[in-house]
Amino acid sequence: MEGVTIIDVSPRDGLQNDPRPVSVEEKVQLVNKLVAAGIHKVEVTSFVHPLKVPQMADASEVLQALASNEELEAIALIPNLKGYERAREHRLSEVNWVSAATETFNEKNIGMTIEDNMSQFLQVLQKAKEDGIKTTFSVAVSFGCPYEGDVDEEDVLQIVRRIKEAGVDRIGIADTIGIATPDHVERLMKKVLAIAGDTPVAIHLHDTRGLGLANAYAAYQAGVRIFETSASGIGGCPFAPGAAGNLATEDLVYLFERMNIPTGVDFQKLLGVADYAASLSTKNPLGRIRHVEKQREKENTL
Repeated sequence: MEGVTIIDVSPRDGLQNDPRPVSVEEKVQLVNKLVAAGIHKVEVTSFVHPLKVPQMADASEVLQALASNEELEAIALIPNLKGYERAREHRLSEVNWVSAATETFNEKNIGMTIEDNMSQFLQVLQKAKEDGIKTTFSVAVSFGCPYEGDVDEEDVLQIVRRIKEAGVDRIGIADTIGIATPDHVERLMKKVLAIAGDTPVAIHLHDTRGLGLANAYAAYQAGVRIFETSASGIGGCPFAPGAAGNLATEDLVYLFERMNIPTGVDFQKLLGVADYAASLSTKNPLGRIRHVEKQREKENTL
């Protein structure tokens, strides 16, 4: 069966909302462990205002410390033009730009209208092409918004059409609050893929209601081959009330490997990474399989 690409977002999305300060050294160690386990695409940090997300205030220091890891394809999230200007000073494979599918979430998350956000992105896109940095445009709350409720699929697809036409390198679709169901995922992702054509499409799933794996499989069935997940399932958006952690990387890798779908990831090494990621978080990680594997190992040693 056709393989998949895993992008781990635990250093950014996994830690951004945690009240415990995580040191540069700990973040660097997490990224290096992910790469050693076979996950080379990692969303390392974000260049947001430090007053809004204090955990990411050390973005430059983290990237500088990782500059020598040639196996790492570092990704940074940027919220605006100023964020891009800071990000471009570092060795990055790509930047991730986020816009919501609803005006209310966009205003609370980024402080711009959807149209203003799009206008800034088009400027960043041009600069990034000149700088040789790839761009991803991620559409947040694509399946449901904590402020506006249900999201019209056409609102998502309209954004996808515009960024496809603009020449973005990858399109991301996010279930920011973990509200999606498998039928919704399969239906929307088929439409997104039809518009995207040869532009790669990723899905970013949260596991708030325990449907993350089912939704990932539905996305795979629809044709998605790029998945954004977080080691041990840590994380959550600070601007999305009630949002729990991400789909756990190790849970998704376990599912795909058992289905003979190649991931390129060393599962045993990944379990160790998941344990380390969980140790950095003050929240209850959503990942399940690492607990099962630990119990199995314990029973086998009795």
